[in-house]
Amino acid sequence: MSMYAIYAVGHERSRSTRGSRSLRRVLLYGLFAGTLLVAPPFYAQDQAGDWQTRVRKYSKAEDWESALRIVDNEIVRAPQDMDMRAWRARVLAWAGQLAEAEKEYLEVLKASGKDPDNWMGLANVYLREGRTVEALRALDTAVRLDPTRADLHAARARALRAAGERKPAQLEFQNALNLDPTSAEARAGLISLRPEPKHELRIGQDTDLFNFTGANHDQWTSLASQWTQHWSTTFGGSFYQRGGSDAGKFVGSVTRRQPKWGALTLGGAIGHDNAVIPKSEAFFDLDHGWKIGEANLVRGLEFVYGQHWYWYQSPRILTLTGTTIVYLPREWTLSLGATGARSAFSGTAAEWRPSGITRLAFPLAGWGAKRLSGNVLFAAGTEDFAQVDQIGRFASQTYGGGLRFQITTRQDVTGFGSYQKRTQDRRDAAFGLSYGIHF
Repeated sequence: MSMYAIYAVGHERSRSTRGSRSLRRVLLYGLFAGTLLVAPPFYAQDQAGDWQTRVRKYSKAEDWESALRIVDNEIVRAPQDMDMRAWRARVLAWAGQLAEAEKEYLEVLKASGKDPDNWMGLANVYLREGRTVEALRALDTAVRLDPTRADLHAARARALRAAGERKPAQLEFQNALNLDPTSAEARAGLISLRPEPKHELRIGQDTDLFNFTGANHDQWTSLASQWTQHWSTTFGGSFYQRGGSDAGKFVGSVTRRQPKWGALTLGGAIGHDNAVIPKSEAFFDLDHGWKIGEANLVRGLEFVYGQHWYWYQSPRILTLTGTTIVYLPREWTLSLGATGARSAFSGTAAEWRPSGITRLAFPLAGWGAKRLSGNVLFAAGTEDFAQVDQIGRFASQTYGGGLRFQITTRQDVTGFGSYQKRTQDRRDAAFGLSYGIHF
């Protein structure tokens, strides 16, 4: 082959190689250009999801400064995006900065008032400020914009309930439930608007087991009625079996409540004593409470002062009792009570004896959740002067506790147990059970 021929063949191969390389370049450039065109939307979506996730995370941790910083940075990138501004209003409302949240929502709605979520957000701010009329106006607009959304009807029902409009609120919760039969909020809202029960009927049985005598048994029933906001009554009957003797009594009381000065209770009892219970009793209680605030360690305080007279066949007992109830976070309560008892027996001088009791009540997590609660107590001295075996010259220490289970909103069962150590090596183990129905 001549040199020209060899050159010609090499030249053709070179041209072919260059063509192949050019084709590859075109394909690579096309792929790169396509990537540039397609990537930004996906990247933006990923970024949007990312910042919203971080905002929710910081909000859940109540780190409002960090949550707002993220939202403000996004607003700087897109200052005309009203969805970003709505997010800012939402975070401000979560943070409790209600005035700023209201201002932000109003700016968003001024630019565009077609999103029912923003009207509902503004209404929630108004509700937290106690402005139910403005909240209802905002929710009316939200429902008009989308009448098929169950959550909007439920929000409007909440506002109506806050305004005291129970019937319209009930209808709105029902509308929400019709639109979404799985709505737990609508179902709970309807339950919350049922008429409040005025009466509580309770039936109970108590037993005392002694190491020095036979067992004692009590059966009792009571009816407590809340007739109005200010007036209530309690009536009950108790039946005792004590050392082969039967006894019984009837007790009644009336309570007047006044928001400014608290509650005053007056009552008395009379019975067939058989020398084991008082022949008659009289008592009064004064009760006053102070609300401090939900965010404090002590949410509230209540003080109760009472005097109780017991007239037996021979002994005469007067007790003066003061009790302080401390309301703690998460529904815990601590009760501290002290009693001074004046006992007078025929032919002897009157004698004062002290006693005290501490009780801690708390909700129980786990099984039953909020429907199950318990308490523990410790008492020193004689605590129950309504039974003859609890008065006299002895000292005692009592340990005990109880449980309460809310079966339904209108039924509950309570139980208690205690162990009392007395002087002279005497012991008393007590337990009882009661069932209550509210109607």
